[in-house]
Amino acid sequence: MYDSLLNIHSLFRWLVVLSLLLSIGLALRGYTTQSTFSSTANRIRHWTATIGHIQFIIGILLYLKSPVAQYLYTNFSDAIDNWQIVFFSIIHSLVMLIAVVVLTLGSALAKRKPTDRAKYKTILIWYTVAFLLIFIAIPWPFSPLAERPLLRSF
Repeated sequence: MYDSLLNIHSLFRWLVVLSLLLSIGLALRGYTTQSTFSSTANRIRHWTATIGHIQFIIGILLYLKSPVAQYLYTNFSDAIDNWQIVFFSIIHSLVMLIAVVVLTLGSALAKRKPTDRAKYKTILIWYTVAFLLIFIAIPWPFSPLAERPLLRSF
């Protein structure tokens, strides 16, 4: 089960990244051109947050099954010196939690803004911050803290 969750989590990150980029791009265009906040823009706002939430739930399930996290909690004094273990058990999890909170707040605040331009601006700011946090916390192949492949094989 752990390997399946890990593969799904790894694959699903691309949906998160792509949906955030789409939302940010639409928000930038909508804000700069002062476009109407359409039902399509609203659905993309909503689905981007939903995709982020689904990924976070998968991540929680993965964390609960993770041998890395279990090792940290059973051998804390030894594990704390290993950056890979610290990254996945603490840094990745905490930064992703913060990113999902930022994403959720941005979605909720945008939905309640009175003007179309304010909705786009809110999405643009909050989703960009969430994207940056997520980008930092993903274990990219070029990451100095913990490197993983761009795609895992099933």
